[in-house]
Amino acid sequence: MHNRWWAAPVLAAAVALLAACGSSSPSTSPTSPSTNTSSAATTPQSGSGGMIKTGSTSLGTVLTNAQGKTLYWFAIDTPTTSKCTGSCATFWPPVIGTVTVAAGTTLPHAFGTISRSGGQVQATYDGHPLYTYAGDSAPGQVNGNGKNVSGGLWWAMTPSGAKPGAAPKASSSSTSGGGGYGY
Repeated sequence: MHNRWWAAPVLAAAVALLAACGSSSPSTSPTSPSTNTSSAATTPQSGSGGMIKTGSTSLGTVLTNAQGKTLYWFAIDTPTTSKCTGSCATFWPPVIGTVTVAAGTTLPHAFGTISRSGGQVQATYDGHPLYTYAGDSAPGQVNGNGKNVSGGLWWAMTPSGAKPGAAPKASSSSTSGGGGYGY
C-alpha cells in the first residue's frame, strides 16, 4: 500500500505524547534580572537554543533563541507548570535547559526553570515557561502570536513581559504582582 506517509508524523506524535505525559513539578528559584552574566548555561536537550537575545519583528522587540526564532508564552501556564504537553509540545516546542543572555543584551526580568514531566528542565522568563513555534520558519516571524490553540492564547515574549503591543507591565513595586497571569 502507498499510504505510508502518515507513519512518521504519527510515530513522532506518539513519542512526544509519551515524553510529555504527567505533571510538572515546582520551579527552581529564578535568577536575578538578566544580563549577559546571568546564569551558567547547560547544553539544551532540544533545538530550542540555550542563548537568548532580542530581535525585531512586526510586533516590536521580542525575545528570541540563538537562531533568531521568536519565543512565546502560553496564557494558561503557571509559574511552576507547563500546560503544553503531548501534541501541543510538537507544535510549541519548549525551550529545554537553562539559558544565558547574549552579550550586550540587558533584560528587566529574571530567567528561571521548571521541571517538566520526564525530568526535562524548561526555561522560564518572568515566571512564564518559554516555547518556540513550529510555524515560524525564519528569524523575525511571529506567526504564533495571538493564536488561541491547545486551550489558551499564545503570546510572543517581549523583554517587558507584556503582550506585544500592550503597555509594559507595572514595576515590581506595584501591588498587582502575579507575573502577568490572568490575561
